[in-house]
Amino acid sequence: MQENYLAKWLTDELTEAEMVEFKKSEDFATYQKIKESASILEGPKFDIDKAWSSLEQTKSKEQPKVFTLTPFKAFIRIAAVIAVLLAGSFFYLSTLNESFTTEYAENKTITLPDTSEVILNAESKLTFSEKQWDDNRNVNLEGEAYFKVAKGKKFTVATAQGLVTVLGTQFNVENRKDYLEVTCFEGLVSVTINGKETKLSAGNSLLAINGKRTMSKATVNGKPSWLTKESSFRSIPLHFVMDELQRQFNIKIITKNIDKGQLYTGSFSNENLELALKSISVPLQIKFNLDGDKVLFYDEKAH
Repeated sequence: MQENYLAKWLTDELTEAEMVEFKKSEDFATYQKIKESASILEGPKFDIDKAWSSLEQTKSKEQPKVFTLTPFKAFIRIAAVIAVLLAGSFFYLSTLNESFTTEYAENKTITLPDTSEVILNAESKLTFSEKQWDDNRNVNLEGEAYFKVAKGKKFTVATAQGLVTVLGTQFNVENRKDYLEVTCFEGLVSVTINGKETKLSAGNSLLAINGKRTMSKATVNGKPSWLTKESSFRSIPLHFVMDELQRQFNIKIITKNIDKGQLYTGSFSNENLELALKSISVPLQIKFNLDGDKVLFYDEKAH
């Protein structure tokens, strides 16, 4: 604002109100002295053209230094300081998150700052802020995890599909593309999807596939089957089942003449690939061919 006043003052364009405000500035007295000194400058009488040229050169050198460059340099310095502070703040905040990941065919147990326990299933990621944990027990989950939450303040699991909130309980969350399943084994769990809240008591499960919700029963005080090295499904589209098979065995699955949208109910071993392949193929009456780390599922009856 002061730089605008300065430019208008030099060209006598300030209003009365602006002039009053400008005179209050700390630098006004200095600007006034400079203007007065410049106004009494005059060249030798014997060569007025040369004197005028000299004065113009002097003013052109002094004006950027006094009137333009100094405020601009001050602005640049302030901007640089702000940039450094923002960069520092971003770096600081980015270091707050603790992150844990699992690869294909890997599980991992994590103990949170409040002694809550999380077990990550294959190809999953959990992040949280350890520094802010006392104020907010919030975690972000990509993939699947079993939670054994210590009693205390509200505990929130954020996923791409929705929020899961508890106080102290045991539950499982599986969050994959277009797929969210929350199962409560102990206590009470609140699940919010697209603004709609569903409360799950122990022994209940909520499944949302492409936004469509279904409820089912679970074992009270039980645990998810994958903790005992087995993956179980109840009326789940086959492509989700095959995705889980890939995660558990780190294999590549190819299908030919297979309807991957058909529903599958059953389970497969997470430790024995040959047995797992038979557990899927036999009920669906399809064939498979295992070649190294690649599996082909096919329907030989299809034309």
